[in-house]
Amino acid sequence: MSSDFRNGPYSALFTSLKQGELSRREFIERATALGMGLSVAMYCANTVTAQESSPAASPESERVAGVGTIPAAGTENQERGAGGELKVLQWQAPSQLNGMVATGDKDNLAALFVSESLMVRLPDGALAPQLVTEVPTVDNGLLAEDLKSVTFNLKTGVLWSDGEPFTAEDVRFTWEWALDDANGAVLQNVYELIKDIEVVDELTAKVTFANSNPSWADAFTGMGASIVIARHVLEGADQAALDEFRSNPIGTGPYVVESFSANDQVVYIPNENYREPNKPFFSRIILKGGGDAAAAARASIQTGEYDFAWNLAVEPELLRNMESDGNPGELVIYGGLTIERINFNFSDPDTEVDGQRSEMNTPHPILSEHAVRQAFTIGVDREKIANEFYFGAPEEPAVANILSGIPSMESPNTELVYDPEKAAQLLDEAGWVMDGDVRKKDGKELELGLYTTTSPVRQKIQAVVKSNLEAIGFRIGLEQVDSAVFFDSAVGNDQSNTHFYTDTNEFASGVGAPPPVSYMVRWYAGPNREEIAQKSNNWAGRNIQRYINEEYDALYEKARVEPDPEKSAELFIEMNDILYFDYAVMPLVRYGSKAGVSKRLNQENLALSAYEYAYWNIANWNLAEGVEG
Repeated sequence: MSSDFRNGPYSALFTSLKQGELSRREFIERATALGMGLSVAMYCANTVTAQESSPAASPESERVAGVGTIPAAGTENQERGAGGELKVLQWQAPSQLNGMVATGDKDNLAALFVSESLMVRLPDGALAPQLVTEVPTVDNGLLAEDLKSVTFNLKTGVLWSDGEPFTAEDVRFTWEWALDDANGAVLQNVYELIKDIEVVDELTAKVTFANSNPSWADAFTGMGASIVIARHVLEGADQAALDEFRSNPIGTGPYVVESFSANDQVVYIPNENYREPNKPFFSRIILKGGGDAAAAARASIQTGEYDFAWNLAVEPELLRNMESDGNPGELVIYGGLTIERINFNFSDPDTEVDGQRSEMNTPHPILSEHAVRQAFTIGVDREKIANEFYFGAPEEPAVANILSGIPSMESPNTELVYDPEKAAQLLDEAGWVMDGDVRKKDGKELELGLYTTTSPVRQKIQAVVKSNLEAIGFRIGLEQVDSAVFFDSAVGNDQSNTHFYTDTNEFASGVGAPPPVSYMVRWYAGPNREEIAQKSNNWAGRNIQRYINEEYDALYEKARVEPDPEKSAELFIEMNDILYFDYAVMPLVRYGSKAGVSKRLNQENLALSAYEYAYWNIANWNLAEGVEG
């Protein structure tokens, strides 16, 4: 896909749509035929169709790419637990099982066997009801036309796994719990947009927002933010109860935890109080951690030791060589909205203030310089990284924009630059003078550490970065830590990505569903700097780089309440451009998720997508037709 939507192969289609020469359906059909993802094609179409009518005439079900149905093929006549054992290999093992405080995908994933959100987002971007009877829309009267309130009608007969009824009080309590700083809810900023949740009755919750909220669904969908948590379990809970919930949560989902060994293995068994008596299908799920992505690929695709393996971050050539018609498993590529990036630490990781390093008011001695960040960025060959360690363009291109993959929000003002000569010139002009093989300024070497996980692909990326930058006078130290540690949210873990006690680090995040409020919060400081990861918020703030830019913050605050899709897109482009021209973060590659999937599984019900974590539909996972458990 072109990095410039307005001048790329989709531009003529988009122009024809805006001029009325193409219908919405025709645009989607032609755009997807050219290779655009269905979800982003629908969003682009909606940026036009939503403008052509008043809010009253343009239901939110259209503006959020529609309302859909959760896939559940072949589940009608099945028996709970009849499917036998399912083996899942998640080489980044979970550290804890409370999705509300998870700072890494590995923990969010493992929580989904037990915990649920009110709604889910399907692979095409449509919302579908999970714990509610229907998705609120303007048409059905449950969503206000000004997007300032939404009413949820909860399903009847839903029980928590301990047998207690699920009610609207739990929905309100989840919001209150997330707003309590002491609990360390990772996406607290999403809940802060809520002014009140009124418990109308046991099965009705009315949510009121402080302002018009185009991302109203984010606090109630799994990938956007949030599971629902049980009031009767966590209200007034002491630390022991909170710790118990991290290892053995009470949820409304299809499974419960039989045993959990942090950073190793989780064993799940069916929740006997689950609302659908014929689900879940498998009698036991073993989620095993450890090893690496290449070993996970072999175990799921070639040998069939495991039925599903997540996040196969392996070089394309190696993955393709594993594929064969006679293998028990196959490679599945999905999504395409994940951005691998290098983060610059704007604070000093070597200075301690009040018991914490990287304190937000202590500037980084090297990376605070714009010229250094710019030289670092344009001194690395990102296309080499995309082509050698990913599938390359158009499927997995190198990117200049940190917000990439949503065509209507792809900035036309940027370009992908690899220019080591210019990078060297910038450093010269900034006073970083070559002294042997390394530059110095005021007696200090231009030395930085690059910190990431032990992923083989990331280590190879590190090697390219090191080679490129040392050729122009940097000294780059490479550091790695096991992903279980890197993404662990424990307050005392000073090696985590959120503590960020290093100069730079590298990992990836999904852009998510538009508008990408929950994604772009990563560079928002907030009026009281509450979004910056610090000791005061148990390092739960999403802004781990300690980046502070008042102009960016002002745009973000406008964007998260802007209901007009075209104006919203313009605001997000402006935010992207601030980050681009400030060299605040270095995007590398936009890529899709890769999984190894057993051919005995019914892939239709996996419903893998860019918008939800891989196990979101685990309640409906079953075997392909004709396969016995």
